[in-house]
Amino acid sequence: MNILFVCTGNTCRSPMAKGYLNSKNVKGLCVKSRGTAADGMPVSINAVNAMKDIGIDISSHISKQITGGDILWADKIICMSPSHKAALEGCNVPNVKLYVLGGGISDPYGGDENICKNCRDEIISAIDKLLSDGFFGGFRVVPIGEKHIKPIAMLERVCFSQPWSAEGIVESYKSGAVFFAAENSEHMLGYIGIKPVLDEGYITNVAVFPQYRRQGVASALIERVFELARERKLSFVSLEVRVSNINAVGLYEKHGFKTEGRRRDFYRNPREDAYIMTKRFENNEDTCD
Repeated sequence: MNILFVCTGNTCRSPMAKGYLNSKNVKGLCVKSRGTAADGMPVSINAVNAMKDIGIDISSHISKQITGGDILWADKIICMSPSHKAALEGCNVPNVKLYVLGGGISDPYGGDENICKNCRDEIISAIDKLLSDGFFGGFRVVPIGEKHIKPIAMLERVCFSQPWSAEGIVESYKSGAVFFAAENSEHMLGYIGIKPVLDEGYITNVAVFPQYRRQGVASALIERVFELARERKLSFVSLEVRVSNINAVGLYEKHGFKTEGRRRDFYRNPREDAYIMTKRFENNEDTCD
């Protein structure tokens, strides 16, 4: 899918949006940014610094004015304000392609670095919402409903030697566990469960159907649990994983989990130790990698 972000000068908002979305490494996305004004301007130094603070480098960006070729190339054109959308509509750009990011992103032009950082945060929040809603294709992450119980029980049987039953999942939900499912328009792709206890969170299971693995599903589920942790001001979330499950250990480490212990003979069929892995939150906040 080809995504085009559009603002006025292509020196602040749209390059920040492009940089952030590219940092999410969404499979199958190609992202560009353009402006409705002139070519050849350097990116705002305030925008560079705002993005540098979260580990994203946009310093080499040079502004480009939107062209007819860009419009033909784009599957979705995401404007920074309703006025940009209206301007493109006036140029006969198909309305079906046009969207406004977050209902409109405030223009930081002429403001100081703090104003630009506020703009960056607006962009991040709006793009994260689009990712969660499946706007860019693929899937979205939602709280589970009744329709998810049977697919979760099936997934448990596919993935685990000691699977939860549908009844066990419902009972865990009633006792305070929180579950999220990743789904596309037709199927459930995976799920995650967490049991909050006071200021601690214990991830019960993370599972993805084999045909949907390596598509960012597990990462999206983990990030949704991190959002819940921030909302509930949890100090950490913890989980167990088979010591031989190198891929899962690597995934958890990528998301900031660290091995803090080992449970002997935790698993059966086959019998195996478990690593205890924990993600700790400083000041009840997570940070972007």
